[in-house]
Amino acid sequence: MSDADPAFVGRTEVVAAAVELFHTQGFDQTSVDQIARAAGMSRSTFFRQYGGKEDVVFADHEGLLEELRAFLARPHDDPWAAVCEASVQVYQHFAADPELARRRYAVVRQIPALRDREIVTVFRYERLFDEYLRQALPGLDPLDAVGFSALVTAVHNHVLRRLIRGPKRVPVSVLTRALDDARRRFGVLPEASDPAPDDLVVAVFPRRTPSAEVARRLRDALSE
Repeated sequence: MSDADPAFVGRTEVVAAAVELFHTQGFDQTSVDQIARAAGMSRSTFFRQYGGKEDVVFADHEGLLEELRAFLARPHDDPWAAVCEASVQVYQHFAADPELARRRYAVVRQIPALRDREIVTVFRYERLFDEYLRQALPGLDPLDAVGFSALVTAVHNHVLRRLIRGPKRVPVSVLTRALDDARRRFGVLPEASDPAPDDLVVAVFPRRTPSAEVARRLRDALSE
């Protein structure tokens, strides 16, 4: 995430202003005019840049998705690691201002339309990761691509909920360790040490066995 991007910083500030109003006086009781004034812009500019009240709650996600698309478009030696790094970038954005994240969470929980919008927003990240893996790893089983993308998204959301629901900061290291475990479970985390040159493993699996399950079984067998 590039903190120097003025457009993204500006979008985040508008989100913060809107969420503060929603938090203090209620979503339904807050008007677009009030949000525009708090953000220092005209009503017409607000509508042009952010749409309605429901849109502004998630406006910084649009910037995040743009940043991640640009990040994933660059060359990466390890696409699996790149997806995890993208997840970390998103987490760092919310962890930088946990109080804003908590206020937004409280607002979203109260409004059914916002809860539905949140589900769609989360899926957009998962779909971005899925599409990237399929493109970066030609021949990858689509089930592995969507499975890993869903796992990374779920792990990210679990750690983020710990940050939002608790009073303390949750360091990014908690997420990185969890993502390393996700890669290990999928068999795509490079081992710290190379096997001895005389190591030999022979295994037979049914053709229908998912590649991730093959990797898991091999890992478990080798650790015994």
